[in-house]
Amino acid sequence: MRPRRIAICTAQVPFVYGGNERLVASLHAEIVKRGMRAEVISIPFKWYPSSRLVTECMIWRMLDITESNGERIDAVIATKFPSTVVKHPNKRIWLVHQHRAIYDLYGTAIGDFGYQKEDVLVRDAIVNIDNRTISEAKKVCTISRNVSGRLKRFNGIESEPLYPPPANMEKFHNEGYGDYVLYMGRLNKAKRVDMLIDSFRFARAGSRCLIAGAGEERGALEGRVRELGLGDRVKLLGFVTDDEAIRLYANARAVFYAPYDEDYGFTTVEAFLSRKPVITTEDSGGVLEFVEDGESGFVTKNDPREIADRIDRLFASRDECARLGERGYELVKGIGWDNVIEGLLE
Repeated sequence: MRPRRIAICTAQVPFVYGGNERLVASLHAEIVKRGMRAEVISIPFKWYPSSRLVTECMIWRMLDITESNGERIDAVIATKFPSTVVKHPNKRIWLVHQHRAIYDLYGTAIGDFGYQKEDVLVRDAIVNIDNRTISEAKKVCTISRNVSGRLKRFNGIESEPLYPPPANMEKFHNEGYGDYVLYMGRLNKAKRVDMLIDSFRFARAGSRCLIAGAGEERGALEGRVRELGLGDRVKLLGFVTDDEAIRLYANARAVFYAPYDEDYGFTTVEAFLSRKPVITTEDSGGVLEFVEDGESGFVTKNDPREIADRIDRLFASRDECARLGERGYELVKGIGWDNVIEGLLE
């Protein structure tokens, strides 16, 4: 018997709205659509200084969400660290990602944890907390095979991948293959948008690049465009609305999306729903669960010249764009909420 009252738990950075926030909003709407009651429980998340992470875990662990206002909460779905620490007798986890700085990004230039004594102590504490509080869940699912792989590698915990559909899935469409390569997403170092900008030093004339999204790297990326003299070919659009994003996808020649070891990557799925080929790189994680080199897009090395070569190839043939984009569409068209809800609540 399915639960009637469900709490969806998530951590949120105030004033930041991205893939996790969209996922939680969509999950809430889909649960309600199926006749159940749902409420989102969100707590602001602060990860600095490093010792703060343990405090954040304690905040979630101390919550009593077994009932509210005298009515039982039948189930909890926890999503993003540290919401997974919450205690409930019928806890289900749909893991967006763990705190990656503690795991796969530990000691890297992208992460913010090193080998200082305090960092090591905090890391050990968080790993132990994750081992205990994730294992206690009645069901452990993730948003991709890549996230499941990390959970198994670092914590020894098995999980089931359940791919989330993007918001407004039915609205994505194709209006043809225009004259620009599109990047859609946040602007931070892990997304490696600078590689796309650099590739336009080598791409043949006639192609453009549109970069849609906000983030802390925007100023640096704009500076890179100026430094390379690419202002007539590369444009940073800033934040765009959902309708603008759908239009940009619909008219793009192709989509570039090559973050470092991405968890899942809604951008890939949205591009394929718009029947656009995706250019990515061989270390882009969850993106590679969908992009097949030469079949639904291109997988390159982290080399702007190689990326430029694939851009030139796509601009030489709209027919090839259509072939690759159609294959991408076939790969993602079956992603849906029925499978997610059933997998989480069975």
